[in-house]
Amino acid sequence: MSFELIILQLSRLFILSTVSFILSLLLTPVLLKILSKYNVGKQIRIEGAPIFASFHQKKEGTPTMGGILIWLTTAIIAFAVFILSKIFDQVFDYFNFVSRPQTYLPLFSLIGAALIGLADDIFGVLKRGPKGGGLSVRQKLILYFIIALVGASWFYFKLNWDVVHIPFLGDISLGPWYILFFIFVVVGTAHATNLTDGLDGLAGGVMLFAYLAMAVVAFVQSRFDLATFIGVILGALLAFLWFNIHPARFFMGDTGSMALGITLGVLAMYTNTAFLLPFFAFIPLVETLSVIVQLISKKFRKKKVFLSSPIHHHFEAIGWPEEKITMRFWIISAISTVFGLVIFFIDKIL
Repeated sequence: MSFELIILQLSRLFILSTVSFILSLLLTPVLLKILSKYNVGKQIRIEGAPIFASFHQKKEGTPTMGGILIWLTTAIIAFAVFILSKIFDQVFDYFNFVSRPQTYLPLFSLIGAALIGLADDIFGVLKRGPKGGGLSVRQKLILYFIIALVGASWFYFKLNWDVVHIPFLGDISLGPWYILFFIFVVVGTAHATNLTDGLDGLAGGVMLFAYLAMAVVAFVQSRFDLATFIGVILGALLAFLWFNIHPARFFMGDTGSMALGITLGVLAMYTNTAFLLPFFAFIPLVETLSVIVQLISKKFRKKKVFLSSPIHHHFEAIGWPEEKITMRFWIISAISTVFGLVIFFIDKIL
């Protein structure tokens, strides 16, 4: 990989990331006006979650569906550069990152999951669905499964790919079991991201580090279109965080958490770094484990391990301010992400 090529591709990545950030900032007032006009406010669940409700009741009515900002900005830029590259190929072909080998599936996953999450958010606002709170966990998992199955089938049957890479051990062919592994990774990542979206700025900040890691991995693997696609998401995610940090002007909603979670899982499979996801998405992993431990303990011991789960609500219950929890979880995410990248580079060298 020549130095000139690296500079050209980095320039494209940074330019489009910056454009994404600026466009997202410009779209935010419009989105906030629309959400406020139609009273698209967050409904705080009280039944079965008294501790959560006690800390978050004051947030009821805050606009949700802010995740629209992330995927809509990404979709606009992807569509714009693709169309402009066809009309003015000599000028805009350099900026086009939409390509069948690298970005079709991740882009489809982002938009598809976002639309499903958007429907869930709308059901929640309208108080439709089980207990009037939108889709149930089971229904969400089924939808995650369907999207993951489409991706797994594309990899296994269309690309004839069934290999997973384990750091320091090498590649292992899973055969048909690859489909189940793919589904497990994508569904698990999506659900974990959804669980993490519980405090102002928490899921957005955690995903920022995870996507930064994926951008580095994709770039090092010379998947420049994919790296640029991730860079565009990062630009929009930064703009979203500008308004989502405490006190949040709006919440991400399932339209954002579903899109980011499923796409992250697909990116991990695409770059063959699924076994590094526990480092890149360490906080979502911990959040998920806290829920599993809580459910098992309540079922078999009839006792709680945590005052409330996921674990960020436990720290709220013991008196930690929301901002402290979010910032400390960001710090942990940064450290674990760096550790994961160190493993990636050492494994690549060896």
